Amino acid sequence: MQRLQAYKYELRPDGQQERQMRRFAGSCRFVYNKALALQKERYEQGEKKLGYAGLCKLLTEWRNSAETVWLADAPVHPLQQTFKDLERAYSNFFAKRADFPRFKKKGRHDSFRYPDPKQIKLDQGNSRLFLPKLGWLRYRNSRDVLGTVKNVTVSQSCGKWFVSIQTEREVEQPIPQGGAVGIDMGIARFATLSDGTFFAPLHSFRRHEVRLRKAQQALSRKVKFSNNWKNAKARVQRIHARIGNARRDFLHKTSTAISQNHAMVCIEDLAVRNMSKSAAGTTEQPGRNVRAKAGLNKSILDQAWFEFRRQLDYKLAWRGGWLVVVPPQNTSRACPCCGHVSAANRQTQARFACVECGFEGNADVVGAVNILSRGMQVLRDEGRDTADASAGMLRGCPRSVSPDGLWIELRWRSEAGTHRSDSGAAQCHV
Repeated sequence: MQRLQAYKYELRPDGQQERQMRRFAGSCRFVYNKALALQKERYEQGEKKLGYAGLCKLLTEWRNSAETVWLADAPVHPLQQTFKDLERAYSNFFAKRADFPRFKKKGRHDSFRYPDPKQIKLDQGNSRLFLPKLGWLRYRNSRDVLGTVKNVTVSQSCGKWFVSIQTEREVEQPIPQGGAVGIDMGIARFATLSDGTFFAPLHSFRRHEVRLRKAQQALSRKVKFSNNWKNAKARVQRIHARIGNARRDFLHKTSTAISQNHAMVCIEDLAVRNMSKSAAGTTEQPGRNVRAKAGLNKSILDQAWFEFRRQLDYKLAWRGGWLVVVPPQNTSRACPCCGHVSAANRQTQARFACVECGFEGNADVVGAVNILSRGMQVLRDEGRDTADASAGMLRGCPRSVSPDGLWIELRWRSEAGTHRSDSGAAQCHV
């Protein structure tokens, strides 16, 4: 099978190379904004939107124009790639995956991409990389690059420059390990598995919230664009970078542990944007419990549920596994023994007690088991055999999820609340 994988490293440029990268990123930003303004103008005049080829012709005119002659100093391929980024932004907007394309701002997501592998040279032995009009750049070589280089993206974040090298290589068809498992996402517990194991949340933002607030308050007291203001802004950026790095590290370790030990993972299709909407309301109709809802929204966004789902998706695919997404309605209110659905079943945030049959258990574990059951139902609806779907991927799992005998083992597991915050994960006992 073919695997596309990216390797990201921190660059170590000299002063001249860093100035050149800032110029190249600025040129790409200028071309993107100019093309976006042109497309808006053509739309207002009732004209058809220009395609990639038409914008490339205009780029040649811009590079030869006396007003923008400095565009000729930047490599042409990264400038052309900005048009593809704009096309992708329009496609995401029309597909309702994103908002309408916006103009780029200096210092925010500065980057440029080299798409031609023939112009790129990688010397891993000496930890250096050759890029057009930049020469040989040193980078922090933390791991080997595997596969054939396809493209290279240079980006700036928190005052540092990074390079992302996308590669392509052929690997053997992997054999998945483990069985099926359901995952219930939460705040008190980041992820609870249907076998009773759970991963404690990191709360990366909450750990640095006080430092960030003080740094932002200090920034607000500085004269804008002064040297002190720039230093205070750099401090805020460093705190944000630390929060993001810690969160990504936690998500990668958790998703890797789960994907290594399970062949199929069932997860809820959570609408995080709707769940984290503000409750402030309007002046005519103000909201209720605004402060409590704001704190809940902050905790939800700090968990990064969608990023966790995205990582699980491609890591399971790399290992021959499968991610099944199920509807989230009433997963924590349905009794897995009798099937009774009621809001009264959820007595507290952590306790589940069925008002029909009297079954009791941990609410998160109950939700995870219901998610696993729905995942098996999705397989049956699609005409797949839940015992040997995807060439034995569900090896060891039953054809159906029956509550009989399952809760004999799960009852004490939910009572004990098996805690797992390291990089390991338990096998599915369903």
